[in-house]
Amino acid sequence: MSEQSNAERLEELNQQAELGGGQARIDRQHDAGKLTARERIDLLLDPGTFVELDKLVTNRCNDFGMDQKKIPGDGVVTGYGKVDGRTTYVFAQDFTVFGGSLSGAYAEKICKVMDLATKCGAPVIGLNDSGGARIQEGVVSLAGYADIFHQNVRSSGVVPQISAIMGPCAGGAVYSPALTDFVFMVDQTSYMFITGPDVVKTVTSQEVSKQDLGGAAVHSEKSGVSHFQYASEEECIASIRELLSFIPPNNAEDPPFVATDDPADRRDETLADLVPENPSRPYDIKELITGAADDRHFFEVQQDYARNMVVGFARLGGYSVGIVANQPNHLAGCLDIDASLKGARFVRFCDAFNIPIVTFVDVPGFLPGVDQEYGGIIKHGAKLLYAYSEATVPKITVITRKAYGGAYDVMSSKHIGADINLAFPTGEIAVMGPDGAVNIIFRKELAAADDPVARKEELVAEYRDKFANPFKAAELGYIDEIINPVETRPRLIQSLEMLQNKRADGPPRKHGNMPL
Repeated sequence: MSEQSNAERLEELNQQAELGGGQARIDRQHDAGKLTARERIDLLLDPGTFVELDKLVTNRCNDFGMDQKKIPGDGVVTGYGKVDGRTTYVFAQDFTVFGGSLSGAYAEKICKVMDLATKCGAPVIGLNDSGGARIQEGVVSLAGYADIFHQNVRSSGVVPQISAIMGPCAGGAVYSPALTDFVFMVDQTSYMFITGPDVVKTVTSQEVSKQDLGGAAVHSEKSGVSHFQYASEEECIASIRELLSFIPPNNAEDPPFVATDDPADRRDETLADLVPENPSRPYDIKELITGAADDRHFFEVQQDYARNMVVGFARLGGYSVGIVANQPNHLAGCLDIDASLKGARFVRFCDAFNIPIVTFVDVPGFLPGVDQEYGGIIKHGAKLLYAYSEATVPKITVITRKAYGGAYDVMSSKHIGADINLAFPTGEIAVMGPDGAVNIIFRKELAAADDPVARKEELVAEYRDKFANPFKAAELGYIDEIINPVETRPRLIQSLEMLQNKRADGPPRKHGNMPL
């Protein structure tokens, strides 16, 4: 009789947990254009693979009437399942239960699943939709956030951590997603900020909406906090699944190999004329990336932020690679503060998770200007230099056109540890462009010339012939091979195969001191 009663009780509790805050709140969630926590998990994981943990946990607060509000699960659904057959851990905040607010028990559930992910070597994905700390629990909820942050840091570089913002994420809650590797947002229904519009108005007298302060567009285009933004939750979750296909489950394994029918020796004749003869004319570096990639597919990261730098994932001969490239179509491909940060963060992720890095270089230098100098371009540019120099994964560099000054050094040059450096015949490797160099070197001669314009043209042509090409660098061994652009794909795949067993160990140390 007792066993039957327990079974009935279990069934009742399971039903309560699965209903969350009740049908009325579920309906309001749908009316707001949002899915429920369980619906999101069902979309993310392979059908029938989800195993829920701590389903019956309830809050431990007995103040402010909370002892009468014990909902199984306590506002967060945690567990594990599979994505394309690979084990993945997940937690999904349930906005229908106390507005998704975080309690001590709720935080313990999240920390438990994150700890399991780290121990077992599998990615952890957080689906965030929460009103913040549960006020009734006071410092207990704040301690819960700190426990989560600490676990984020402990897991960093050990297993991939992915955050999807599916609703509100404000105050201290934003720091957990900020500590993860990738942040996804949904346009119009998600937002992130430290202080909300009401506080901003009180302190600064500025009036701003939640979306204008911390919406998906703001964080994808301006702050760089978000790596991806999508119009719907369905698109967002599908993209998370695709991202997982490029990365390994942990730092001790290699990324998954995906066989392709795209021939490894495929030449792309469209690349022959991609780089214009006029060195001032822009072109789209993504055409080169897709021309070289398996099935011409490129999974771009942070495509709306710092558009003078392109980063993302592709495959070459079935192997995942991280792509970093200057974009001549925007700011002439100059390195600035935002581009440096974007590139450095991506390089460090790839290095942490054994993903080879392919760099396409067309950089005229660092972006000049008072704003850049005042903003700390020196230290921020040094972050990209540090990231490349520290990285021990296979590094292959292709110089397509300009590689000028310190930016040449920073963009994965041979001198900071690149393994293979290739160049197109259009490559220009020099301290600066011909015009600027001639103005400095021959300043007195030009001032005394009868026809300064004609003499400058002669000197520019002479300088370009001597320095604005890849041959001098190749003579010195800084360039391993000058290649025909149409052969970019086969040359990259050959280099990647050669570097498969690369080993690199630095001097023993606790950790370096990156110029933060």
